[in-house]
Amino acid sequence: MADAKAVFNDGDAYERFMGRWSRAVGGAFLEWLAPPKGAQWLDVGCGTGAFTELVLDSCSPSSIIGVDPFVEQIDYARKLSIARLVEFKVADALNLPFPDRAFNVVASALVINFLPDRPRGIAEMRRVAKPGGLVAGYVWDFAGGRASGGPLVKGMRAIGIEPPTIPGTKDSSIEALQALFRETGLQAVEARPIEITPTYRDFDDFWASQTPAISPIGQFIGSLTEAERLRLRNSVMNILPSNADGSITYSACANAIKARVPE
Repeated sequence: MADAKAVFNDGDAYERFMGRWSRAVGGAFLEWLAPPKGAQWLDVGCGTGAFTELVLDSCSPSSIIGVDPFVEQIDYARKLSIARLVEFKVADALNLPFPDRAFNVVASALVINFLPDRPRGIAEMRRVAKPGGLVAGYVWDFAGGRASGGPLVKGMRAIGIEPPTIPGTKDSSIEALQALFRETGLQAVEARPIEITPTYRDFDDFWASQTPAISPIGQFIGSLTEAERLRLRNSVMNILPSNADGSITYSACANAIKARVPE
């Protein structure tokens, strides 16, 4: 099956879809990244600003710019309380509108696999990072079947429906990410998995937030017949038994990577 298309053009829907996951993964990632205080940051593919906010709260940056190609995402981020401290701009990760050697840290959260030209995207991140600066990011482990939408994929296969292929799946493994970064000439490349376990209020909360039309899987589910969607919902419900209070808890894994720009 061909790659599905990601169109993250609804800030509110994206926040419901990925906000809790972004914050949980992002906190663990920043602790591992151990960036310097007072750094100039660029958040590539900032979306609704969830990761940007974590950077601002925990890393004491001297400045931070967040860029995203979807104006709807940037409009959402500009309404956040942090917008007075962050510059949010509409920009393409493959053509970053910044001079060479402009930032101490260039990071990308849950985005790299969605770039249509990943080597070029990493090269752009390296270009705008200062010598000795950090280039880093993390993506869901789509290759290992450990993404946040894993229960939906398992539910589809359990009833004989082949799920769509998520863009960049082949480049979401630790080995593939390391190869991408090394091929761009980055040094001191390190990578690790980050596993997190958020909780949903109940199954309806999970289903509503994880099946929006902005996501590749959500778009695919929307194309199914009503009967197929009902079968899928029941299948996923069986895969995700609820806790005693009705809440839903499950784990997912993101692969994180960091490297240095040569001096």
